[in-house]
Amino acid sequence: MFREMRRNKQLLSAEETIAVMERCTNGILACFGDDDYPYAVPLSYVYFNGKIYFHSAKAGHKVDAITKYPKVSFSVIDEDTIVSKEYTSYFRSVIAFGKARIAEGDERLEAFKALVQKYSGDQPEDARNKEIAGCTHAYVIAIDVDHMTGKEAMEYVRAKHQ
Repeated sequence: MFREMRRNKQLLSAEETIAVMERCTNGILACFGDDDYPYAVPLSYVYFNGKIYFHSAKAGHKVDAITKYPKVSFSVIDEDTIVSKEYTSYFRSVIAFGKARIAEGDERLEAFKALVQKYSGDQPEDARNKEIAGCTHAYVIAIDVDHMTGKEAMEYVRAKHQ
């Protein structure tokens, strides 16, 4: 169903791919938008329990798009170093494909805790808990990942084998 990576020597291992997802702080959600236009939006996320989670307003383009057609892709760029003398960049990135849905109940709570920990883990625990309990105006969206691959520049691949 999903294409194999054409340059498979640049394929990251599953562990390396997950590490990228865990350390990055923002990505691009791509979905099927209004009037059949693609809609890609940058957002903060957390990779937690094998899923991608982000928060969202309860109304708007993003929620309308994923409610209408839940198949999405999500990409992150971990590294993008421009090497002008080589006319290239040394990169590392991940793309995931899955189905987006509104998380509810315990899943919403645990995912929201993971989001707050990732972005505000340095705040006092009671302040974090108050924020979580008081945030009823936002959805937590889950992407159930069907396929995920990481890729890096050939220069990084070569460096690993030296």
